[in-house]
Amino acid sequence: MTPNRFLPHVLILPEDDANRELVVGFLLDISLSRYTIDFLEVAGGWVKVLDRFESYEVSGMRKYPKRFMILLLDFDNDAKRLGLAKGRIPQDLAERVFILGSLSDPESLRRAGLGKPEEIGLALAKDCREGTNVVWGHALLRHNAGEVERLREHVRPILFA
Repeated sequence: MTPNRFLPHVLILPEDDANRELVVGFLLDISLSRYTIDFLEVAGGWVKVLDRFESYEVSGMRKYPKRFMILLLDFDNDAKRLGLAKGRIPQDLAERVFILGSLSDPESLRRAGLGKPEEIGLALAKDCREGTNVVWGHALLRHNAGEVERLREHVRPILFA
């Protein structure tokens, strides 16, 4: 179900299959406006997420000004990764691009007792919809707080109209 490119919509670019599984769970939320969100093919690494974004997605975002993009990557316990990733986002698109991910990797969320990837994704959608931080507040995800606040302001009204 591809979103209408001329209406507000969100595309998600996952780093790997584990991140893709989180997205699949997010999409299971029955309150989600399904025609406003889609995910792209797995990039195959956090650097490849950024490379693909720069090489292919930047032009699409400029062509479709109602498009928002979520880059979903692993931070691999690297405190500098968010800054490195943000440094590769063109200034004219910065307000419409969000960088999210587990502090280490998505598998660590399961090991921390948050459930299977699909369950975690669904719980993240519920947090997004309800404006809560039940899962987003977990130690492995709370570093996303700034991006989550921006998402709530710009993207939540699109996804949960």
